[in-house]
Amino acid sequence: MPDPAPGELSLSKLLSTLRLSMNPDTFVFLTFPMELPPPKTLPVEMYFREQEECTVITTLESAKKYSLDYVFPCRKITCKVHSSLDAVGFMAAISKKLTDRGIGANPVSGYHHDHLFVPVDRADEAVKALEELAKDARTME
Repeated sequence: MPDPAPGELSLSKLLSTLRLSMNPDTFVFLTFPMELPPPKTLPVEMYFREQEECTVITTLESAKKYSLDYVFPCRKITCKVHSSLDAVGFMAAISKKLTDRGIGANPVSGYHHDHLFVPVDRADEAVKALEELAKDARTME
C-alpha cells in the first residue's frame, strides 16, 4: 500500500488555518479536440483530458491574443493551506459555504494547494465567505 499523500488531513485544522490568495488575472475555460492540442506558446494554468475533449484553463488575455473561443470568465482563489490529497471534507466544506451564498465554483486540486475558479463578479464575495468559514473554524477550536 502506498504511503499517504503529504499534507494536512484534519478538517478542523485545514479550516482554521485557511488563508486565501486571489490571483489578479481573469481566467477562462477552453476546449480542444484530442487531435488538435492548444498552441504550444499558450500559457496553460490547467490541462485536463476528458473523454470528449481536452479542457484548458488560461488567462482571458491569452485567449483573446490567440483568438480562441472561451467560456466562464473567472478568478482563481488559492487555498493557502497544504491539504493532503487524502483529506476528507475540505472541499465539501468550502463548496457548502459558497453554495449557501449562491456562488458557483470550479475546484482544482494541485499537489500542494486547492484552487477555486469563481465567477469574476462574485470573486470578492467568495473570498469574504471563505474568510468567514476560517474565522468560524478558529472560534470552534
